[in-house]
Amino acid sequence: MRPLIWAGDKESQMSKAKKIEKSSGNVFADIGFPQEEAQNLYLRAELMIRLAQFVEKKGLTQQQAAKKLGVTQPRLNLMLKRKIELFSLDALVNMAARAGMRVEMRVKEPLKKAA
Repeated sequence: MRPLIWAGDKESQMSKAKKIEKSSGNVFADIGFPQEEAQNLYLRAELMIRLAQFVEKKGLTQQQAAKKLGVTQPRLNLMLKRKIELFSLDALVNMAARAGMRVEMRVKEPLKKAA
């Protein structure tokens, strides 16, 4: 027979184990990627999401979307499946431009670290 665990006991055990950290705004940095790679991955992921939204919003078939974005249908399928490692930032920017999207870049000053 299993021992009874009182809800209060379980909650206090769980609250001791929880540690909540504020996000940096970049999930890739938060999970430990080096800063340079995390920024690149974040930008690629953002472009992939926007391109997938474009295809869905326009109601395009994969064949139609591939033609519009200047890629093959299998390549588009890989992008829609978020195979981020197979796409460079350049390739995604080119696809966005072919879709008529305007991609902008903004560079900010580095965040000051707490002393």
